[in-house]
Amino acid sequence: MTETSYLDGNMLDGPLRELFAVDLSAATARCQTCGRAGPVGGLRVYSHAPGLVARCPACTAVLLRLVRTPDRAWLDLRGATFLAVPVPPERAGPPPG
Repeated sequence: MTETSYLDGNMLDGPLRELFAVDLSAATARCQTCGRAGPVGGLRVYSHAPGLVARCPACTAVLLRLVRTPDRAWLDLRGATFLAVPVPPERAGPPPG
């Protein structure tokens, strides 16, 4: 693979927020290839293809692919062994209002 410019994984926040109700930049993903675990915000994102490709900063393996069309989105996480998403604790009592 030749080295080209990349963006950090924080740029995935907007596109992934359109699909999920939580901020995934703080989620932890583990690379299936080298075993490195770290925040999605630390991945190297390449946007030169017809979609977004996020690679492991340690071994450059692909962890995530996101492709959008006008009527759907494809999210491929084959390169990650897990994606741990932090969720806020449930509030005690009924919601305000």
